Amino acid sequence: MSTLLHLDASARRRSISRELSAEFATAWRAEHPDGGYLYRDLATRPVPFIGEAWTELCDAVLSRGGFDPEELDGLATTPAQTAALAILRPLLDEVLAADVILIGTPMYNYSIPAVLKAWLDQLTFPRMSLGHRRFVVVSARGGSYSPGAPKAAFDYQERYLRDFFAGHFAVTDTVFVHAELANSRQDPALADRRAEHDDSYAKATETARSLAARY
Repeated sequence: MSTLLHLDASARRRSISRELSAEFATAWRAEHPDGGYLYRDLATRPVPFIGEAWTELCDAVLSRGGFDPEELDGLATTPAQTAALAILRPLLDEVLAADVILIGTPMYNYSIPAVLKAWLDQLTFPRMSLGHRRFVVVSARGGSYSPGAPKAAFDYQERYLRDFFAGHFAVTDTVFVHAELANSRQDPALADRRAEHDDSYAKATETARSLAARY
């Protein structure tokens, strides 16, 4: 039985990235009626930033030569470390239970929201491999960052996440689906590009649905 972990990171309650992640999740659950489903809203339930006690746990993992989730609970030796572990453990259990990890996120300032970065930081331990898991990232960007666009070089959102998942989690199966030019819905300076956005949004919606059928 497959399990989907569904994360949303947008500060907007009604956002394009939330709509796209919901399209994937709905289609995936229809394809996997007996599958497991876990949901976490990182914006409404933000994950705390890591603190010194977390870094001490990280040092303990590193001194043992790498990450073993079965040994993690035994590494806490102070009340602060125990508290840090209590924050981490449910996040880690969700990731380890999942076969597919879906992230709905906007691009903020060319990169990712702080709430998503905080989630990643909590889960990041030395030599932590997520192996067979598959990541799907669906996003909304205010401008156009597709290959060939003038601002393509400023896309630190996809570049960071792709490199992070591959370089740290050893995950090679990551797919990105983007809806471009979202700001054309509000910004008069981009009003003449609204049709491009509508086309990008429609394609992203269809891609999210079709990916779910394959995952």
